[in-house]
Amino acid sequence: MAYLRHYRQLPVLITGGLGFIGSNLAHRLVGLGARVTLVDNLLPDTGWHPANIADIQPVVRLILGDIGDPEVAQAAVRDQAVIFNLAGSVSHIDSMRNPLMDLEANARAHLVLLEAVRQVNPDAVVVYAGTRQQYGAPQYLPVDEAHRNLPNDINGINKLAGEWYHRIYYRAYGIQTCSLRLTNTYGPRQLIRHPRQGFIGWFVRQAILGETITVYGDGQQRRDMVEISDVVDAFLRAGAMPEAWGHVFNLGHDPVPLLEIAQMCVELAGRGQVSLVPWPEERKRIDIGDVYCSYERIRQTLGWEPKTPLRPGLQRMIDFYQRYGDSYLTPPEAKNLQPNPR
Repeated sequence: MAYLRHYRQLPVLITGGLGFIGSNLAHRLVGLGARVTLVDNLLPDTGWHPANIADIQPVVRLILGDIGDPEVAQAAVRDQAVIFNLAGSVSHIDSMRNPLMDLEANARAHLVLLEAVRQVNPDAVVVYAGTRQQYGAPQYLPVDEAHRNLPNDINGINKLAGEWYHRIYYRAYGIQTCSLRLTNTYGPRQLIRHPRQGFIGWFVRQAILGETITVYGDGQQRRDMVEISDVVDAFLRAGAMPEAWGHVFNLGHDPVPLLEIAQMCVELAGRGQVSLVPWPEERKRIDIGDVYCSYERIRQTLGWEPKTPLRPGLQRMIDFYQRYGDSYLTPPEAKNLQPNPR
């Protein structure tokens, strides 16, 4: 396919490159023959892990630094053809506990990065990782890109600001940017140490350890689940196709009740159990019910649609953690990570 051939020998930067989505994207790009640079600031308690890039580390350039530092940002973006901007924090809980950290990671740092692009590499294509959390509680379903943005937490506000910086730099300076608003992404290399970055990693962890997965209420709240290989494909299309520039796109899939997802994790892992419990009052107040997105715009514009059904996608994820889970159950250490200037 032309959009995949586009990356052969192409210099590509991934911010947040040691995280879940960034590392999976890096593996795919290395396989396509791209010249890959990863930058990561190793923010504590986020999704980075040395194991995520262990088998490709010798063939990628690695920068350990913060894109919120202008010197780091300029060195990272220089001479790159495509920049996949995945840096930041995705924990809604952490954003409420430490809003200034979230502001730095999800807003200011991206403004610094875009300024670096404007100053030293204005011809680069920049693909930003947005989130459906920017919409807040849905007014209608499926949520499309015309839905109003009214985030329910600090993380959603700062992610929305980060996306708008990219849109403004397209409109004001002609920087070739776009944004993918991600929904519930799942798959190998996802953080499973704690539940603060989404439910699916925690469900899988509890299942493979033979623990009880707790689902609130009747468990019929529906979510759309997009497997990581499909998400990577969306980024590759957005980075290679000029039709994406200046636009925002939802990703999405067919919605599935949370209870069904939990039961499937237990079935596929062959361990664990599911327990329905009444809503705690503090959680009931912020529950937003069903949430799932329309992906019609990206289907029509870039030809993307999800290919992976939930069952085989979850099986692949569970198989991965049953094989490598010990590495991912404890906090990562950076002692074996060395910057690689290649």
